[in-house]
Amino acid sequence: MKNITDSFLSLGYEESAGSFGFNTDILATNPINISVVLGVLIFFGKGVLNDLLDNRKQRILSTIRNSEELRRGAIEQLERARTRLQKVEMEADEYRINGYSEIEQEKRNLINATFDSLEQLENYKNETLIFEQQRAINQVRQRVFQQALQGALGTLNSCLTSELHARTISANIGILSANIGILGTVEEKRD
Repeated sequence: MKNITDSFLSLGYEESAGSFGFNTDILATNPINISVVLGVLIFFGKGVLNDLLDNRKQRILSTIRNSEELRRGAIEQLERARTRLQKVEMEADEYRINGYSEIEQEKRNLINATFDSLEQLENYKNETLIFEQQRAINQVRQRVFQQALQGALGTLNSCLTSELHARTISANIGILSANIGILGTVEEKRD
């Protein structure tokens, strides 16, 4: 714990100034920060992410099954339409003399309506799948972020002791005092 704190604050005396100060060496502090955040994310987010992905997978599979049922229903409608078409064709032969053109028009309308219905069902299935995938991805992202944030806050709160808190405040007061003193001497030299 002391090593982590020392990485963020320089608690030793500087040779020339003789005061406390922040460690501004980015190369020394960023790897520690990144490793802590990644460790927390991996530790706390792995199980949650697996559960969320499994749940989403089941929902997506359920949506696919529902879409397949809709597809089967559309195929059954197509088969009924074909049977009806055959019936219409047989009736067309019988009524050819009286209204061949009207029957042909009905045949075309029936085929077009069936294909339009199938196309709409296929589009609906595709849109549903895309929507469910996007919603799953967004929910997983949001939950992983929330879990990681809660885990990181919990870890930080459990690591922050009153002694560490007092040391941090004392170090910051020392830095502020030193900076005010340095600014005063710089302004006096200018005058």
